[in-house]
Amino acid sequence: MTALTHRYTQAIDYARIAHAAQFRKGSKIPYIYHLLGVSSLVLEYGGTEDQAIAGLLHDVLEDCGAAHEATIRAQFGDAVATIVKDCTDGTAEGKAATTEDKVTNWTRRKLKYISHIKAESRTSLLVTACDKLHNARAILADLHGKAGMGVFRRFTAGKLGTLQYYEAISQVLLKRAGAKSSRLHELAHEFDRAVGQIHKAAGAKSRVPLRKNSLVA
Repeated sequence: MTALTHRYTQAIDYARIAHAAQFRKGSKIPYIYHLLGVSSLVLEYGGTEDQAIAGLLHDVLEDCGAAHEATIRAQFGDAVATIVKDCTDGTAEGKAATTEDKVTNWTRRKLKYISHIKAESRTSLLVTACDKLHNARAILADLHGKAGMGVFRRFTAGKLGTLQYYEAISQVLLKRAGAKSSRLHELAHEFDRAVGQIHKAAGAKSRVPLRKNSLVA
């Protein structure tokens, strides 16, 4: 059983303030909804308080800026800061400064991130997997809801790139899942089920992972 302390409450406030002006894609839902959801999944799958705090803060560098790293490290410790960095595929500043077109930049970042999670610690991987599972479930709900196939217009790489990215993540998680008795194994297979359901709902005939130059019309 994971005991939560005042540090967790402080992390909720940190996330609430950092993401105050942000909303989930295509909605008016405050962004903290996603952060609370990821953190809840971390706890559901046996994570520690540090991992649960990282779940709350996992998008701060990416969406709010790299300057937050030092503050997170000072306030919540090295373990939390390391997980947050592992969950980040690019800072807000880096995305803004790129001269590449959006799809090219997105593909490069996502391929680098997929390569990264192949080797990241299992401590970070559990938080990464919870993040992706929460996102996958949101996409699936939108596919079955009012948004329908229009949900893919919210994503830089559209339907094809989104499906390929989630399939690539699923393959990595399954390979790294470990023993059948582990919570990460259970989590990886739950994510794989969600990805399969997304492909089915999107009418995809096959599940192909993202690779360099794989985004074709």
